[in-house]
Amino acid sequence: MKDKNNTQYFKIQTGPDLKVCDVLSTVYQAMTEKGYNPVNQIVGYIMSGDPTYITSHNNARSLIMKVERDELVEELLNHYIKNHSWK
Repeated sequence: MKDKNNTQYFKIQTGPDLKVCDVLSTVYQAMTEKGYNPVNQIVGYIMSGDPTYITSHNNARSLIMKVERDELVEELLNHYIKNHSWK
């Protein structure tokens, strides 16, 4: 029998950290495969927060909902700035 005076430890195994760029890439590909305009659909999701803008194909909807919308905007803006040589 375990000693009830000692603290028991419980550890939850978490999945790997999601990179926002990987999430966007996966969602973009899933939207393209289903014939949607991925830019329009992702913008709709970011603006409204409504996950139905994103297809459930390849688990894209549940994946994008694991990332905060402001993180999506930040990633997109950082990528844009980087590719346009802004400082």
